Amino acid sequence: MKIEVLGGYGGESLGCRMTCLLINDTIALDAGSLSQALPIERQVDIGSILLTHSHIDHTSSIPFFVENVFSRRDHAVDIHASSATIYAIRKYLLNNATWPDFTRLPNHLLPAVKFHEIHDEIPVELDGVRFTPVPVDHLVPTHGFLIEYQGKTVLWSSDTGPTQRIWEVAQKAKNLVAACIEVSFDNSLQQVADVSHHLTPQTLELELQKLDRDDIPVLLHHLKPPCIEQIEEEVAGLGRPNLQFLEQGKVYEF
Repeated sequence: MKIEVLGGYGGESLGCRMTCLLINDTIALDAGSLSQALPIERQVDIGSILLTHSHIDHTSSIPFFVENVFSRRDHAVDIHASSATIYAIRKYLLNNATWPDFTRLPNHLLPAVKFHEIHDEIPVELDGVRFTPVPVDHLVPTHGFLIEYQGKTVLWSSDTGPTQRIWEVAQKAKNLVAACIEVSFDNSLQQVADVSHHLTPQTLELELQKLDRDDIPVLLHHLKPPCIEQIEEEVAGLGRPNLQFLEQGKVYEF
C-alpha cells in the first residue's frame, strides 16, 4: 500500500496544507489540498475521492480539482461519503452559488461528479483497496477508516475527540501495520479541543491506551498550524517511542 501525504494539517499556512492522502496514486482520502499538491497530469489519474466528513479543511479543493480534470477524462469523478457529507457538499459547495454544480455539468446525463453513499462499517472497495468506515466523535457526522490492501491494514482516525468504536474495530483488524491518529491542539487549548471534538496530547494518551498497540508506528496528523511547536513538545513528553508525526510530502509504503 502506497500512501502519499499531500496535506497533513488541520489548517492552512505557509508550508501547511490541509488534509489529503493519495492512496496507490488513484484514490484520494479527503480533499483539503488535492488541487494544490499535485500537477494536473497526476490529478487526472485520480478516479475516486473518499471523504471522512464535510469540514472545509477536508473538502476545500474539490471544486478546483473537478475543474482541473473534467475535460481531460471520459468518466466522472466518484465521490464516496456519508449521506450527511454529500448533503453538505451539494448544498454549500457545488450549489451554483459558491461553485458550479458539477453533478449536472457538462449535463445531467454525463456529469463530471457522481456521489456514492457509504454506511457505517460496510466496506467499500476502490481499485483493489478496501475501506471500512467507522463512526468517530466529531462535530459533524465523521468516519475514520480501516484501509486494507494486500494483507496490510492501516487505521485512519480522521477528526475525533475521545471515541471508542474505532479502537474496538482496530483491535480485531488483521495485520494492522500503522495507526494514524489526530492531535489538533496543545494542552493549553483543552477546552477548545473538547468543544470542537478534537484531541490534545493529554487526551491522545487516553486514546492510545484504548488502542493498546505499542508494536506499530502511530502517526500523528491534523495539527493546527499555530499549535505545532507546543504539540511536538507535549507529545515528546508522553515518552512513547512509537509516536511519530505524519510528514507532509512523504510517501509511506506498507
